[in-house]
Amino acid sequence: MNKQKTRMSPSPVAIPVMMSVVVIILINLMPAQSSSSPTLTITPKILKKSGDTALIEWSNVPSPSSLDWLGIYSPPDSSHDCFIGYKFLNTSPSWASGSGSISLPLTNLRSKYSFRIFRWTQSEVDLTKLDHDHNPLPGTAHLLSQSKPLGFAAGRGPEQVHLAFTDEESEMRVMFVAEDAEERYVRYGEGEEEMDEVVVARVERYERDDMCDAPANSSVGWRDPGWVFDGVIKGLKKGVRYYYQVGSDSKGWSKIHSFVSRNEDSDETIAFLFGDMGTATPYSTFLRTQDESISTVKWILRDIEALGDKPAFVSHIGDISYARGYSWLWDQFFAQIEPLASKVAYHVCIGNHEYDWPLQPWRPDWAKTIYRTDGGGECGVPYSLKFHMPGNSLEPTGTRSPATRNLYYSFNNGVVHFVYISTETNFFPGSSQYNFIKHDLESVDRNKTPFVVVQGHRPMYTTGNENRDAPMREKMLEHLEPLFVKNKVNLVLWGHVHRYERFCPLNNFTCGSMGFNGEKWEAFPIHVVIGMAGQDWQPIWAPRADHPNDPIYPQPQRSMYRGGEFGYTRLVATKEKLVLSYVGNHDGEVHDMVEILASGQVLNNGGGGGNMGSVTAGSGAGVEVAESKFTWYVKGASLLILGAFMGYVLGYISRTRKANTPGKTWTLVKTEDT
Repeated sequence: MNKQKTRMSPSPVAIPVMMSVVVIILINLMPAQSSSSPTLTITPKILKKSGDTALIEWSNVPSPSSLDWLGIYSPPDSSHDCFIGYKFLNTSPSWASGSGSISLPLTNLRSKYSFRIFRWTQSEVDLTKLDHDHNPLPGTAHLLSQSKPLGFAAGRGPEQVHLAFTDEESEMRVMFVAEDAEERYVRYGEGEEEMDEVVVARVERYERDDMCDAPANSSVGWRDPGWVFDGVIKGLKKGVRYYYQVGSDSKGWSKIHSFVSRNEDSDETIAFLFGDMGTATPYSTFLRTQDESISTVKWILRDIEALGDKPAFVSHIGDISYARGYSWLWDQFFAQIEPLASKVAYHVCIGNHEYDWPLQPWRPDWAKTIYRTDGGGECGVPYSLKFHMPGNSLEPTGTRSPATRNLYYSFNNGVVHFVYISTETNFFPGSSQYNFIKHDLESVDRNKTPFVVVQGHRPMYTTGNENRDAPMREKMLEHLEPLFVKNKVNLVLWGHVHRYERFCPLNNFTCGSMGFNGEKWEAFPIHVVIGMAGQDWQPIWAPRADHPNDPIYPQPQRSMYRGGEFGYTRLVATKEKLVLSYVGNHDGEVHDMVEILASGQVLNNGGGGGNMGSVTAGSGAGVEVAESKFTWYVKGASLLILGAFMGYVLGYISRTRKANTPGKTWTLVKTEDT
């Protein structure tokens, strides 16, 4: 009998169980993958003060892309496209793993921060939404993760402390910013333990509706500016160091600062002067920021600290923060200069990037291509309230905005009379500014202040590519130069062009004789362009092998020295002589110098300093630059320590290295933005 084997079928219940087992086995055999969502954490959660660093860490970012980016927001509830800055995740070395970190020093904006990670794909790049360098702004369509808010500690005291002279020699103005209008004070004295004197600071602020145009009055550019406080310390002794704090018992006090009061009886004047510095940010934003400003501040701070108890001040002649309607850049700027501006008076004059807008009150037909939208809609409002210069100059804006202040003023400092003017408002005969300049120059007591220095933003003379401003220069030559020549102004300093250039003593494009060979000499003003403190949107003068088609600007006889090095100028004057030195940021050394006697004669026309890549000296130059007493003062400590012999050896090595170092090259970024 044939037996047949019976085939058993699995029960319906067993099938799902077996399939589940198979699935589990397959899952275990597959490569491990994280199912977690992207995370974003911030350490610490509270910062103590502006400039403190936050560590931003992320993990579990799926399929990392080089276009993934971190958005920086303040206040935290800002819409996605209203970031204040951004960093691409690929700036972290470990970004490709889906995890990484970025450290950012943050400025207190009186509002908390938050951070967001976005996925941005190549197909979403929008070439109609560009930053100031014409790079596409990152897209916000795909949010991957968002952090919890990060804030600043309460009771830390006000920030953005800066000083200024008033019309009285025995006073010092102290300004600062706080988050509310509650009463604040300045307490001060001649010692850190003797700050028994107290003054109340007055307070004011501006609103979004005070701005004249976008981006300043838009949700992208506007941020709450806080409250600006202004206190005046009176009855100061001459040339004495005072210590001070700002704040209140209820809201906290700042750290202790100090300054040396000015002394008009002094036979020495020291100042640090430049234009167009701007500020640096640790992130990218809608505008190009000025990284080189960090070095400018560093070297000037070195010089100030070397002075000990000698008084000095800083002069920044226009294009101050380059905020141009993006409010937080003003905060960044004041945080950056506080180490300087809390020690010495920080004086300014207005530039095109603080003020210009299409409906500004004075805009003659010849100026319609000159006065444009350079102010980003600010129309001088932040500049007018955040600074308070001597005098009472102001011009109505013709809108609800407060009148524009700090336009023209003057003061004595030691042996020099300093005059500040506005190239952005009416300077024609009959205007209030022209009348001020004329009366001021005619009233100078040359026995008390043998030197007169005038400062403004747009230059009367330049050999750079400034064709757009040519009509303005013609008007300045017509109306202002005769006042300068007649009243024997010694030195005229300008910004706007982001390079250094020094001219011979000039009157109507003609060099006056300087009496080097015993001939009769003429005391014409020396014009110097000093807009080289940070902004770099300017072509160089010298040709470059890799840019054969870029324009080259010939150096005429009247141009004694031209430099492409970032830096600043240092002015040191006594009753007998004024010395203006051009200090380069790459080494902190003097690269050009001019010396002017009290009689107006140019004693040393400089022109030395060697080749700095894009530095050229005109045919009238050739006198070797001599180091000033101030330069030796700065170097004194190291010379004493090293001794004369080691100083000689190290100096020889340094000079040899400089002689064999190729000059810097500069990349043309943009030619029109000044």
